[in-house]
Amino acid sequence: MLIGENILLALSGLLANKMRALLTMLGIIIGIASVIAIMSVGNSISTSVTSSMEDMGVNNITLGVSQKSTEDTVTSDGRVFAGVSRGSEMSDDDYITDEMLDAMQEEFSDSAASILLSESAGSGTAEDGDLTANVTITGVNSDYLEYEELTLLAGRTLTDRDQENAKKVVLVSDRVADNLFGGDYNAAIGSEINIYVSNRYYTYAVVGVYEYDDSGFSTESEEDVTTTVYLPLEAAREQNHSSTGYSQLTIVTATGVDSTALCDELETWFNNNYYRSNDSFEVTASSMESMVSSMTDMLSTVSIAISVIAGISLLVGGIGVMNIMLVSITERTREIGTRKALGATNGSIRLQFIMESIVICLTGGFIGIAMGLLLAAAATNLLGYAASPSVGGIIFSVTFSILIGVFFGYYPANKAAKMNPIEALRYE
Repeated sequence: MLIGENILLALSGLLANKMRALLTMLGIIIGIASVIAIMSVGNSISTSVTSSMEDMGVNNITLGVSQKSTEDTVTSDGRVFAGVSRGSEMSDDDYITDEMLDAMQEEFSDSAASILLSESAGSGTAEDGDLTANVTITGVNSDYLEYEELTLLAGRTLTDRDQENAKKVVLVSDRVADNLFGGDYNAAIGSEINIYVSNRYYTYAVVGVYEYDDSGFSTESEEDVTTTVYLPLEAAREQNHSSTGYSQLTIVTATGVDSTALCDELETWFNNNYYRSNDSFEVTASSMESMVSSMTDMLSTVSIAISVIAGISLLVGGIGVMNIMLVSITERTREIGTRKALGATNGSIRLQFIMESIVICLTGGFIGIAMGLLLAAAATNLLGYAASPSVGGIIFSVTFSILIGVFFGYYPANKAAKMNPIEALRYE
């Protein structure tokens, strides 16, 4: 009997006993649906988290000055205790200077695309009589603004001349312009605003209005939302009476650069050239790339572990298939005897019942895949993530369904193949 005929025979058997077939496939359906749903949800979360971190600059490197630790202490019994921080306060000589950054850009010109410098000048309230807006003042350099890719609605951005002369000019968001100028962005340009920070008023001239991006998660109401006011970096440093150096900065890597390897190179270069004789502080570098990789691996591991647990129901379903196949063979003993009496070989009998088992498992597998995809779509929609079906999970499910059909169908099929045709024909 050909494979196609065996498949048709198996399908006709399923249709003849619909309820029994459905109950037989139930374990397979639940197991496959669970695996598909879990892997798809995990895939969606992993993709969403990775995408969000990439938008934040996954290849960017954070470079900062941190305190060194003391030498590890080894006790007499061999135990090792990690050193603790020395607790020193930073002096002007401990900061990263502009001269260091210039030398670094020359040394790593092919790897470091730009340097983002910023300094917080405090948070407060922009006021105009009874009109107010919540703001955070941040001093930034030109590279920082270029990287932010702000959408200007009116006016201009901060220029190199603003930076060099430490001018008290600012870029404000459309939320600030809406609150203080009634949404007239052109009227805001050239106007002065007062910002109350730490019990003191600071006056700035508005040179530009940018569009506030509210795509991020925020628990604040529309009226209370806090937006950033961008100020030239040197103006912010003068306002804070800051030192001439930087304790932390961000390096944007060039396309195709391995940020993890560059972190090690930067640490070695800074510490060998500038911090070798510094007993208290050193330069450390880190990137989000390793964090993203670790998080993705963790999510994948958790998804696989839960899928394996859910897959236990597949084994239960396989046992159910074996049980129903044994019952089917008992019911069809005379049929088997007749076929063998007409010349059917043991191999053809074995193939017939193995194909029946595979068809049962595959049918249950396809139903399970459909249910799993529907469950995954509902779950990801509820969690607020984009649906991302696991192709690997679907392929695994189909393959596993076939393997279950072969594994749990072989024993009943082999039992049918070894029947004595005379005894089978006598069976009532």
